[in-house]
Amino acid sequence: MQPRILVADDEPELIEILTDYLEAEGYAVTGVETGEEAVARVREGAYDCVVLDVMLPGMSGFEACRAIRGFSDVPILFLSARGEDVDKIRGLGLGGDDYVAKPFSPPEVVARVKALLRRYRPARDRWQFGPLTIDPKAYRVWVGGEEVAMTAKELELLIFLAGHPGQVFSREQIYDRVWGDFGDPRTVTVHINRIREKIEPDPARPQFIQTVRGLGYRFAGVAR
Repeated sequence: MQPRILVADDEPELIEILTDYLEAEGYAVTGVETGEEAVARVREGAYDCVVLDVMLPGMSGFEACRAIRGFSDVPILFLSARGEDVDKIRGLGLGGDDYVAKPFSPPEVVARVKALLRRYRPARDRWQFGPLTIDPKAYRVWVGGEEVAMTAKELELLIFLAGHPGQVFSREQIYDRVWGDFGDPRTVTVHINRIREKIEPDPARPQFIQTVRGLGYRFAGVAR
């Protein structure tokens, strides 16, 4: 999967230039021109790195960084026309990971992005399905940036289904894989209903864990 980079700058020409250079390296790039848009984009989907201009209109890059850090650990590279140490210290203190002063060469920004991806990608082993984030190693789940409390069996069941997107499993198969002993497969239905209450925008019309009539269940989330 292509690494996804979000570039937030109020200069469309600069976004276009950075997009050309980053796409040439194989990255998928999204450009926005305000801090509010940057925060909304990160909240909606998974990005591997955010390139964030400090001097954005309305919500500044510093304010956007503070907001993003409230729900995401995505690496953030600041861009700024001001190279004063106080701005660098402020940006890094708010949760930024690196800082480049303007004017800069696009290859320098690409090199900084590559360095951040190398540094942070091993620790960011999470699955992203729209607003739903699953960390299968840490056994944690978030919806819209808010962590969701689940029992151990609910987590195991969700991780099992999400780890096999699109595949249909009967209740018996799920029970065997998650519980691994003899028991009542109807337990699967009870747990799935509980999970739906916690992760689905509308549990009556589930978009993640769907029922396949006469066959069982499948996870229908689309990875980002």
